[in-house]
Amino acid sequence: MLISNMPSADNKNFEKVLIALADPTRRELLDHIAIIGQVTATTFATKVTVSRQAVVKHLAVMDNAGLVTSKRVGREVRYKVCPEQLSSAAKRMGNIAAD
Repeated sequence: MLISNMPSADNKNFEKVLIALADPTRRELLDHIAIIGQVTATTFATKVTVSRQAVVKHLAVMDNAGLVTSKRVGREVRYKVCPEQLSSAAKRMGNIAAD
């Protein structure tokens, strides 16, 4: 199925996923979150080479794309990987490769 034949909302979301995954820092952060399970921007910033502000911006892009979910717990926002969105994007890429 061609991307142009997909509903507009699906195309927009797929584009957001591709844009989020295009950045190597975001891919690295996503890998770390998948391994750790759940992170906050503050604790995560101590484990990576970018600033806390950069981590927050990257997490916001991934959250907007549906690659991570966030949950406020007290003063903290905790993030975890959303495997459904990754699976959906992988399936779309497989369909594109098969066409």
